[in-house]
Amino acid sequence: MKMSSEFIAGVVVGAFLGWGVDQLAGTTPFGLIVFLLLGFCAGVLNVMRAAGTVAPSKLGPKP
Repeated sequence: MKMSSEFIAGVVVGAFLGWGVDQLAGTTPFGLIVFLLLGFCAGVLNVMRAAGTVAPSKLGPKP
């Protein structure tokens, strides 16, 4: 459940940011497409981190 919610959240946030960029810059639909793809990649990366196949980010808080 955690992995699916992280993936969906990445895609939804990317789509929302892309829509916002399109509204501000008037570049419909290019911002939505670009940020949707970036959100998809971020979601896949988060799922891989949660599954333990990729090392955690070194930018986050230290345990």
